[in-house]
Order: sequence, then structure tokens, then C-alpha cells
Amino acid sequence: MATAVSTPPGQVRSGGASETPPARRRGLRGLRGINWLGGSMSWVWLLVVMIPIYWIVITSFKSSDNYFDANPFMPPTAPTLDNYKLVVESDFIRYFGNSVAVAVGTVLPALLFSFMAAYAIIRGQANSRFLRLSNGMFLMGLAIPLQAVIIPVYLIIIKLQMYDTLGAIILPSIGFAIPLSVLVLANFIRDVPKELFESMRMDGATEWGTLWHLAFPLTRPALVTVAIYQGLQSWNNFLLPLVLTTAPEQRTLPLALWTFQGQYGVNVPAVLASVVLTTLPILILYAVGRRQLLSGLTAGFGK
Repeated sequence: MATAVSTPPGQVRSGGASETPPARRRGLRGLRGINWLGGSMSWVWLLVVMIPIYWIVITSFKSSDNYFDANPFMPPTAPTLDNYKLVVESDFIRYFGNSVAVAVGTVLPALLFSFMAAYAIIRGQANSRFLRLSNGMFLMGLAIPLQAVIIPVYLIIIKLQMYDTLGAIILPSIGFAIPLSVLVLANFIRDVPKELFESMRMDGATEWGTLWHLAFPLTRPALVTVAIYQGLQSWNNFLLPLVLTTAPEQRTLPLALWTFQGQYGVNVPAVLASVVLTTLPILILYAVGRRQLLSGLTAGFGK
């Protein structure tokens, strides 16, 4: 009776070929599968992004004399909070409140309208030509940039006698927030199994009840995604406040940066201090809802 003799890993068999251990083979495959070029470019891109942020932060703690005399990339020799004090004393609280009012006034109506529109399109599109046409109009709205229609928007606001008010900023912002919001919410509602809607209907629920008791809880991640994204867009909006307002008390934070621009020069450290204060709420909001934002924007598109 022949006895099988096993060859230890790494030793030469009778045929002359050596066998690589399985763990080593997996390690070699892992090394070959690493995208070295992509990883290197990621680090380069990280440096490209972080260097301006580093410069903004350290410059905001410099005095004007220190800014012009010292190396721009060296930390301040005598850090000061005078720039932040100047920003706060220059009606920063008023501008912050205006930005919050514009963001909330844009997000809440756009979110409510987009959610109901997306539900109606998904649930009734097959049986309604009007809903199919509405869906096409929303998709067309994604192709129209704000810069292309800023003059008609300006004339409409003048006709409505809303010029130089926060409502003049909020109303167009809602209109431009709706198309993308409907697209994202419709993809989420489309992924809800039809059997759930049918079971709600068999239990006697109306469309309104199904909307709020079934679709709303299941699409909550999408609602958070839309709220965060549109809030960021509204917070960073510069063109609408610039064109549709003139009074200083109606300025939002992006437009208020002009406060520190003089006739013959710019107080760069103060401008950068205001940039830091303006960006902090955005960073906090993004840190809190980052997972919901990314998952909501990518859900449904790969199906």
C-alpha cells in the first residue's frame, strides 16, 4: 500500500517546481492589486486642499503688520484674536442670522414640496400624462444654471416688489433647489417595495396617509441628504444676495466679506477670520451628516 508523502510549503517537489504558501500568494496578489498611482495622486490632492486651509487659519490669527512682514506660511509669532473681535463687532451676528433665515426658509419649503412631488411622480406616473410631463420638467430644471436666468429672476423680483428683502433670496433659491431634490427623493421612493404600498391600500389607508406613515419614514435618509445639501448650497450662495439686495442689513455671510474691503486695500487677516467663522457651521453640518449625504446622493443610481 503506497504512502502519500506531503511536501512542506516552499520546498521543491519531485517535478522541480516550488509551491508558494497560500498566505504569501494572497499577500502578493494584494500588493499587485494596490493602485499606487491613485494613492499617490490622493496624497497630492490632499496637500493641494490642506495648504490653502492651513494658510487661511494661521493668517486669521496674524495682525496686519505681521501678515505683510513675515513669511506667509509661517505660524504667527504673536497670535491675536483682534481679527475675530473685529468680525464679530462688524454686525457678524446680523449676517449670520440672515444666512440662517435664508437657509431654513429655502430648505423647509423645498423639502416639503419635493417630497410630495416625488411621491406623486413615482406612484402615479404610469397613469398620468401630467405627472410624466412634470417629471420631465423637473429633469430639465437640472440643466438650467442660475447664471443663465439671473436677469429674468431680477425682473420678476422687481415686479413682485420684493427687491432688497430676504424673501427675494429665498424664493429663487427654492425654485433652484426643487429639481435635484425631486430626483434624489424619487430614487428613494422608487426603491420602496410596491407590496408595502398595496398592503397599506388594502388596510384602508389613503394616499395622504400612505405618504406620511410609509413613504416618509422609509425615505428619511434621503430627506436628511436633501436638507444638508440644499442647506449648504443656500449658505454659500453669493450671486442671489449680490444681485437682489443692496441694504447692508440684508446681507448674508458670503456677501458680508465685502465689509472688510476698503477703497485702497483689503484687511486680509480680518477677511480670513470671517471666512473661518463662516465655514465653521458648514463643517459641523457636514461632519454630522456626512454619511447620510454620501449614501443619499449615490443610492438608486447604480440600479
